[in-house]
Amino acid sequence: MQKKRILIAPLNWGLGHATRCIPIINALLLHNFEPIIASDGEALELLRKEFPELESVELPSYKISYPKKGRHFKLKMLQNSPKMAKAITNEKKNVASIIVDYHIDGIISDNRLGVHNKALPCVFITHQLQVLSGNTTWLSTKLHQKIIKRFHECWVPDNLGELNLSGKLGHTLMYEMPVKFIGPLSRFTKKDIPIVNDVLVLISGPEPQRTLLEEHLLKTFKNYNGKVVFVKGRIENEQQVSKENHMTIYNFMTSEELEHTINESKYIVARSGYTTIMDLTKLSKSAFFIPTPGQFEQEYLAKRLTKLGYTPSCRQKDFTIDKLNEISEFKGLSAMDYEVNYKKLFRLFEGK
Repeated sequence: MQKKRILIAPLNWGLGHATRCIPIINALLLHNFEPIIASDGEALELLRKEFPELESVELPSYKISYPKKGRHFKLKMLQNSPKMAKAITNEKKNVASIIVDYHIDGIISDNRLGVHNKALPCVFITHQLQVLSGNTTWLSTKLHQKIIKRFHECWVPDNLGELNLSGKLGHTLMYEMPVKFIGPLSRFTKKDIPIVNDVLVLISGPEPQRTLLEEHLLKTFKNYNGKVVFVKGRIENEQQVSKENHMTIYNFMTSEELEHTINESKYIVARSGYTTIMDLTKLSKSAFFIPTPGQFEQEYLAKRLTKLGYTPSCRQKDFTIDKLNEISEFKGLSAMDYEVNYKKLFRLFEGK
């Protein structure tokens, strides 16, 4: 019997949407489905490197860019919205063609708003049933939920109970929509290996904020005496590795390399992106979070984890080497034992 073909399409906004699709793609392969990857930019490049044997297709870019100053974030998003609306319209047209050309039987979209089709079972993955945008949260949430309702199911990568990672983002009531909590997703496995790095710095997220953080942290860690591994999060054709005194600097790492390096590092300094939080929770790591300036979601997640006593955090401009001393005062992140029942989850694609 021919394998059912599932189009899996993560948003290219930082690398988090793509990396959290890795365990889902592996599960699809394990359960005898044939995943077809669809995205653009670095997200597509990353998944092509992870799954060179799978077919992949490029989708129109949303061309989302961040402001240099965090306080202009909402204004920039409003300015981006006509471009985004046009990209989503193009995306819908592309998806209609892809369904025919690649004989697609089902769709999994990770935050790509135009990747759905009435004729097929479609899933939307998000940890944001509520979209924070300051005093317009009610509107951004309403608009987002309206889009989610065009899909057959919504999968939230978090726990339903009190012990959860997304807080009010993923735990808002949604009516007329089958919402399934599938537990935190991570491509990584915890390994009991010796600690060899004092700090691992993980840079991620859209430009120009990714570069601004990279420049700030490279300068800051020059004054640190411990052993540092620095991963810039730039997906390029060739891996580049350089050394500067106590720092080893990579442009990017493969999943396998990154898993090993996180496991063997004492402290992690990173953005408070939701996928990063899921990964570090799976590996039970102690971390310091620096949210992307002006991004309400990351600011909320960082503050929530600090308030709950798990990880310290601060604004990008306030980070200094001395801040690392705060990590030992917090309990760190610890793994949630949650096994996803993929067989049950994928029944949606089995047909009647």
